[in-house]
Amino acid sequence: MVEMFLSKLAFSLLNGAVWGLIVSLIALGLTLIFGLMGIINIAHGDLYMFGAFLSWYIINYTGNYWLSYLVPPLLIGLLGLFLEKEVLRPFEDRPEYTVIATIAIGYILQHIALAIFGGSTQVVRNPVPASLHLFGIEYPVYRLFAASASLLLLTVLWLILYRTTFGLWIRATMQDKEIAETSGIPVNRVCMVTFALGCFLSALGGSLAAPIVQISYLMGFDVLVLAFIVVVVGGLGSLKGALVTSLLISILENVLSIYLTPLESRLFSLALMVAILVKKPTGIFGRQTE
Repeated sequence: MVEMFLSKLAFSLLNGAVWGLIVSLIALGLTLIFGLMGIINIAHGDLYMFGAFLSWYIINYTGNYWLSYLVPPLLIGLLGLFLEKEVLRPFEDRPEYTVIATIAIGYILQHIALAIFGGSTQVVRNPVPASLHLFGIEYPVYRLFAASASLLLLTVLWLILYRTTFGLWIRATMQDKEIAETSGIPVNRVCMVTFALGCFLSALGGSLAAPIVQISYLMGFDVLVLAFIVVVVGGLGSLKGALVTSLLISILENVLSIYLTPLESRLFSLALMVAILVKKPTGIFGRQTE
């Protein structure tokens, strides 16, 4: 009995860490967009969904898994460039309009996916049908690959943000757009590229998750809810908060799922979010504004 519990616990902890790293990519994209532009991107989950569907399509028709990780994020990133410049920029500094605009974008993406890929659930074949013996359990190698790829990309993103000139521009624009602009930083270009980067990360999360989850045109909603929980609890605009909180919540929900249903586990996460925000309204890593 104890051995069975420990096996379930080990499997849940590993699953939570893997899913937490994938979610952190999505949540980091969301918090970058919000922190820089003040845009609550309701379409973020649907960009994740479209990345997963494009990966499924590429794998089905080419059999090339590497293309499925490269092409969808690039296409969605290019779409992000267009959306920021042509759809969202006219509503700059009007958050209620950007919420409505991103809701509309999300609905459009859902209906495009429904028209092209159909309403039935799709499954991507496991690209690495092997497992490793870890902590007394057999664990799929692909999930470890997805976690490692996510961790590598998070490291690259950190290096971009804190070791490059463009990263300095992003952080300066997050602090104060007006001062950044008067300092010679091309704020509009920074916002456009950063929004595209956020879209890229969401689609990449979908591509990595495609062999793990069932793909449907409504799959973005659950991920959007989880990403918002992560961003709010971690602290709006906090990259460290998004990473740490995504790991904590994903591991917590997976461990709770040993005895609770997925819905009950998610309700527990929501209750925890409320309790944290009551105690610290700015989130765990959020900074109090004057």
